[in-house]
Amino acid sequence: MQRRPFITLLLSLALAAPLAQAQETLRLSTTTSTENSGLLKYLLPTFEARTGMKVSVISVGTGKALELGKNGDVDVTLVHARQLEDKFVAEGWGVDRRDVMYNDFIVVGPANDPAGIKGSKDVIAAFRKIASSGNRFISRGDNSGTDVMEKGYWQQAGTKPAGASYVSAGLGMGEVLNMAAEMRAYTLTDRATYGAYKARTGLAILVEGDKRMYNPYGIIAVNPAKHKGVNYKGARQLIDWMTSKEGQDRIAAFKPDGEQLFFPSAAR
Repeated sequence: MQRRPFITLLLSLALAAPLAQAQETLRLSTTTSTENSGLLKYLLPTFEARTGMKVSVISVGTGKALELGKNGDVDVTLVHARQLEDKFVAEGWGVDRRDVMYNDFIVVGPANDPAGIKGSKDVIAAFRKIASSGNRFISRGDNSGTDVMEKGYWQQAGTKPAGASYVSAGLGMGEVLNMAAEMRAYTLTDRATYGAYKARTGLAILVEGDKRMYNPYGIIAVNPAKHKGVNYKGARQLIDWMTSKEGQDRIAAFKPDGEQLFFPSAAR
């Protein structure tokens, strides 16, 4: 009489085991550009279907994304600031870094371009003109990859906007683009996020094409020797898939409004 409930329990446990496995979570910290552009919403469902894992995305600036990895709060990170990435790996926090893709930075601002920088392919000269014009510039101010690049440009320019003309927002790229539109200001942005926000902001691309505006992305697993609880196996699965032919082809095929925003760069 007691045998049937016992068999029923065993069957329930057997059926629950695949469901538990399907609910395995991989924690990914990444830049706001991969999230705001819609790239991850396009890529990750395919990876999740292949592996049965659920990817939990935390979208922040590169500096914060790497800090989450350093603290063991995520399993893998996808970012775009090579100097910070190399430091993260050299200090032992990350392993198995791979190139994934690239795009570029652009300088955007009001369509009437009061600083007169439109058409320039020299980002440093354009920054000097913005500083001398007295027009506002909105900075991410969040230690993101974009913020690090922008600060480097000002350093090379030997100047930056004075006083209230320089606004350090401490916000993500999408929010900064909205601010620039509202304040009729200039800002530095990655092309992908601009593509997602251009219709609502009306900002114009004013400077592009300088080789110093190249913007590479890398993916890094958090070192399991530093944090034994991280999902290193899952991190490696995501790294391997993102840099596989399928993953790279999916990145190349992401073309909202017909425009390719990211270009695959993994070595094969």
